[in-house]
Formats: sequence, C-alpha cells, structure tokens
Amino acid sequence: MTELVHLDVAEGVATITLDSEHNRNALSRQLVTELGAHLESAEADADAKVIVLRSAHRVFCSGADLSEAAEGSMQQGAAALIDLQRRLATSVKPVVVVLGGPVRAGGLGLVGAADIVLATRPVTFALTEVRLALAPAVISLSLLPRLAPRAASELFLTGRKFDAAEAAEIGLVTRVVEDGELESALQAVLADLALGFAQGFRETKALLNHDLVERIDRLGPQLAEKSAQLFGSDEARDAMLAFLSRKG
Repeated sequence: MTELVHLDVAEGVATITLDSEHNRNALSRQLVTELGAHLESAEADADAKVIVLRSAHRVFCSGADLSEAAEGSMQQGAAALIDLQRRLATSVKPVVVVLGGPVRAGGLGLVGAADIVLATRPVTFALTEVRLALAPAVISLSLLPRLAPRAASELFLTGRKFDAAEAAEIGLVTRVVEDGELESALQAVLADLALGFAQGFRETKALLNHDLVERIDRLGPQLAEKSAQLFGSDEARDAMLAFLSRKG
C-alpha cells in the first residue's frame, strides 16, 4: 500500500507531509491513521523540536473522504479526527501548519488545532458541511475557540468560500504571505522557534491550549456520535452521492 503521509526529521524539524493527490488529501481512513502515527513518532523523536504539517501538492485537504462516508459508518472516522485535533493541541512541540492551497471542511480542524498557521494569499477555505446535510461537528472543537463568533456563525451556516486575508482577520490563520514567499516565511518562524527550549514550549502550550483540550475532552464523545448520526442519515447520504455523481 502506497504511503499517503510522509515524515522527515532534519535540523530539529519534523516535517509531516500529506501526499494523497488522487483525492486531494481527503481524510480517508488510511491518511488519518498514517497522520496519527507520524504525529506520535514526531512527538517521541528527541531530534525534533518543532512539527511542521504541510501538503506535497496544491490542495492541503479537501475534507472527509466522501466515497468512504457514503459507504458506511463514520463513527470511527469522527473519533479519529477528534484524536488528531487533540494530538496537535497537546503536543509538547510547536505545530506549524503551512498552507499553499485550498482547505475544505474537515481539513479546517487540523488548521484550528495547530499553534501557528502560515498561508499564501491565494489560499481559500470553506466549511461546506451544510451543503451536504451535515454540520462541522467534530471540527467545531478546535474552530470555535479560534474564530470570531459572528464570523463562525456566517461561515458555518452559508458554507461560502473565504480567502486567507479573511481567515487571518477572524483568527484562523496566523500570517498571510504573498505567493512565492511561503518558504521564506516558514524559515523565519522556524528560526525564531529554534531559540526556544523544550520546557518553555511544553509549559507555554499547556497554558495556551488548556481550554481547547478541556473542550475536546468534554464534548468530543457526544460530537463524534452526532457526526456519525449525520453522516449516516438518508438526507446526507443522498447529498453525498449527488455530489460524487456531479464530481465524477
């Protein structure tokens, strides 16, 4: 089976790269499993001081794998996405997400759980769940603490596309850079992080993410159940099949 997520550790940085181009890094069972395993490895690697999460291709993540979702229960998938958000939030190492292309639906949960998010100006986002008779249930765990409340209401309910500048304005993205300047911006952030100490990172992240982790632990199980119910509903299944038919 071809690996969909890669891990490389060099110069104190563990780079985790999503590489499932055929479905635009959709959150398939294989991709989510591999991502979780690589996050665990990066966390345990004494040579890695910082974790960088990025895509090998233009799209960062297209959200849930609707082909899998239309075929069966999403209970396990919902729980796995909650676990990924918790892993990112509780990592003792700073997690930097690098965005050079679109992010949709469930992929925003990975962005919301990260510590620092860099995006190029052309990057777009959308919470498209309502257009498939779903709700952004499990990713609301990391998104609602980040987003301005009024912005969250509009974006969750309309499913409309928004750009990187708006994402920064509402609290989803840390910094927007011009196209072509993403690598230099990342290196600047990594140079600053290189000056930190492990104990400082660990204790500072515990302060920053205390409320987020508490929210995940308190609401996670019921939101996983709600997500599975929605994905398993006739209305959502019909909407997903119609979407896949149009896409095909």
